[in-house]
Amino acid sequence: MLDEEAVAATVSGAPRGRSHAFRRRNAGTLPMPAKASAIQSVYRLPPLVLESTTDVRFEPAESTPPGNERRAAAAPPGRLGLAAKRSVDLLGASAAMIVIGPLLLATAAVIALVEGRPVLFRQSRAGLHEHPFLIYKFRTMRTDADTQRAALRAHNEIVGGASFKMINDPRVTRLGRFLRRTSIDELPQLLNVIRGEMSLVGPRPHPFDDLAGYQAWHHGRFAMKPGMTGLWQVGSRSDPDFNRWVELDLEYIRTWSPVLDMKIMLRTVPAMFRGEGR
Repeated sequence: MLDEEAVAATVSGAPRGRSHAFRRRNAGTLPMPAKASAIQSVYRLPPLVLESTTDVRFEPAESTPPGNERRAAAAPPGRLGLAAKRSVDLLGASAAMIVIGPLLLATAAVIALVEGRPVLFRQSRAGLHEHPFLIYKFRTMRTDADTQRAALRAHNEIVGGASFKMINDPRVTRLGRFLRRTSIDELPQLLNVIRGEMSLVGPRPHPFDDLAGYQAWHHGRFAMKPGMTGLWQVGSRSDPDFNRWVELDLEYIRTWSPVLDMKIMLRTVPAMFRGEGR
């Protein structure tokens, strides 16, 4: 039974020693609060934008497997490194928006003409430290695609089930397959980069329903801002093992440098022209 006098003394600001004595006597008897979160987002969007709503609750699963250094927690770079990365993001994304502006407008026009409105899709994703943000993409699926996601989970081709991908996803339109193959559908995320919600390079942002399948060590990938491209996109894009994706994300965080970002971006451009997107 808990010492009620000690509890009262601790709450009322008793001396430090008294509080320590209370903790020693009752170590292991106090229940730990369960980690749970509920995220529900409903957005009022303009006519050109398709909304996505998410209502997900998830619990952490098993911890990091012992002895596997690739899955150990990774510390993000210091303030100077993050400031330099943010400067490159802001300048690079702003310049890219100017250069590829005609391509963005042409893509939006073609989607509106061929598939109809909306031309943009935005959805709540898990960002830095799992804070939600709205990601922007060109719409590549039918307008009712979000409602079919749960039903198609049984056909998921990603090992581990913590992410969802199908090569022949029936929700993807004919034009959408081309946009995905060339990664043109991802270009509106330059706006997310300018807003500071994403980086040019980093772990890919996942929908919150994917987090329901995460193991505890997977959450280490949220130590840095999500990116438009990353180490696994240019190194193991065809690998269906989700654990391998996260291992590469953690490796990126551990070994980050401006040079590494530059190498990844230079490797991303040829991958777009080769049509390696999914």
